[in-house]
Amino acid sequence: MKFPIRFTQPAPSAAPASASASHDAQRGPACGETGAASGRLQEAGGTPASGLVKISTSATTYRDFLEIDPKKTRVQRLRKTIPSAANLLQQALGPKRYKAAMVTLTYRGVDDFEPKHISRFLDLARKWMARRGYKLHYVWVAELQKRGALHYHVLIWLPKGLTLPKPDKQGWWPHGMTKIEWARNAVGYMVKYLSKMDSQGSFPKGCRLSGRGGLDASARAICRWINYASWLKRIAGVNTPIKRIKGLGLVNMASGEVLRSPWQVLVAEGKIFVYQVFDIIGGIDYHGPYSMLGESHA
Repeated sequence: MKFPIRFTQPAPSAAPASASASHDAQRGPACGETGAASGRLQEAGGTPASGLVKISTSATTYRDFLEIDPKKTRVQRLRKTIPSAANLLQQALGPKRYKAAMVTLTYRGVDDFEPKHISRFLDLARKWMARRGYKLHYVWVAELQKRGALHYHVLIWLPKGLTLPKPDKQGWWPHGMTKIEWARNAVGYMVKYLSKMDSQGSFPKGCRLSGRGGLDASARAICRWINYASWLKRIAGVNTPIKRIKGLGLVNMASGEVLRSPWQVLVAEGKIFVYQVFDIIGGIDYHGPYSMLGESHA
């Protein structure tokens, strides 16, 4: 069934942005439309909210904008997705049948990083598991050491009775040292390393910060939904087939409806800003992943 949604323009006297709107805006560039804004919107007056900046446009008109920090936005997404993926794997596999091993992969030299290294390690581990009749279930995060070298923390769920060989001795990680230890609190390990990302320096160019694998279709759908912007979560369930189409934006492939983001993006002086152009009236007051009636299930 089609979910009824109304769009309305915000009143001129409306407050610039609330705390929840600020979160939505932080997610806007990742999950909403990214069309360029003209910036020629007259300032409605009033005191700018905390965290907002005022930008002068070529037309010398003004409006309050929220500045987006791409690095912080990226880290915020990871802090949601990776622990959620770890939880979903833990629940699906069961603590009585599987246990999680924390594998640490360290580079010998500060400049030894190449993007393909982590992919090659996972591919070799996946083949090793397949030869024994099992699928590879994992999540991983990257971390910078104080000396500037990159290393990876990889959680791998193993059937009880099966022990993973040391990757450096096996030839899976010839780039430095490795360590394996059993993780009593798998999700806690991931949260610990993710909490350090804000204070770390710049990662090497081409470096992925995290990854996950071995989730079933339902778990993958939940992980996608968790990373939706707040406005999109109100109108799209876990199994709603959302796809980004060039020239249109986000589209509900089941209904054909184009889902317009209430946020517009402006790039000025090398910085990214967003502002809200309308509100979504109605929608679901969600408190976690949900499915809507009539959705197709993966």
